[in-house]
Amino acid sequence: MSENTMLSKPAVSKGGKYLFCYFVGNKPEQERIHLAVSRDGYNFEALNGNEPVIKQTKGKLCVRDPFILNGRDGYFYIVGTDMKCEEGWLSNHALITWRSQDLIHWTDETVIDIRDFGGEFAATTRAWAPQSVWDENEQKHMVYWANSTVENDSAAMYYAYTTDFKTLTVPKLLYAREGIQTIDADIIKSPLNGKYYMYFKHDEDQTIAYVTADKLKGPYIDPPTVVSLAPSGVEGSAMYNITGTDTWVMIMDEYGKNRYFAQQTTDMEHFAALDRSDYSFDVNPRHGSVIQITDEQYDALVYHFGK
Repeated sequence: MSENTMLSKPAVSKGGKYLFCYFVGNKPEQERIHLAVSRDGYNFEALNGNEPVIKQTKGKLCVRDPFILNGRDGYFYIVGTDMKCEEGWLSNHALITWRSQDLIHWTDETVIDIRDFGGEFAATTRAWAPQSVWDENEQKHMVYWANSTVENDSAAMYYAYTTDFKTLTVPKLLYAREGIQTIDADIIKSPLNGKYYMYFKHDEDQTIAYVTADKLKGPYIDPPTVVSLAPSGVEGSAMYNITGTDTWVMIMDEYGKNRYFAQQTTDMEHFAALDRSDYSFDVNPRHGSVIQITDEQYDALVYHFGK
């Protein structure tokens, strides 16, 4: 990061707490669901002694890139990449999901094999980093992820709809860049202009960039705008709002340095870096996601798992 990079100060959270869902490394025993909590949205402490909170029993028995969300049906869900990286970066073809009422007990483990859709998806070699967003028009959860096949090795973003996070509609193309891999998308609807911002890993220089669309399903308009201020390569960005403020924090996996980088914005387009002393993780997390939780949920998680 340049010495001239503008630094931002943390916003003051106004109510509630925060939950971070992540994995910790590339070994099979590290490709597990972990949780950490924060009182202010900037400083996170691992739960359960940074040991996994879910024991996967299906698929690859390993999960990466977990995304946690509060479903419209009153349940919490986790969607992730069903993958064991020891088998190679072109070895996965499924998503995996869990459901919970209390963020503590996770059930309904479901593997969704993208190959089962047949056609162009029958030869899927990557089904990476799924996330979900509520589609106000469809009144359904949209699930989106990066998909590649034997025939088309440049991963592009695809989407499908779900009502239960166990089944998906037939996937459709959401955003692609010809000949350039596009992964780790994170879609946020701007509270200022109503546009949809898709942040993703800008493969050309290992940064984070965004494109925008007037509708959730696009079209997303090129060229991308690079926004990452990290001093080295990053991926797996995640955006979340600091409760009661107009500040949105973007955290990202600075994978080559085994650490996280944080920056923030109030308009979705112009970012300022946070000083490393203003945010912390008492572990070394990999690609994850953050949701807001209540004080009661925070207390229950800490009571059950311990910090």
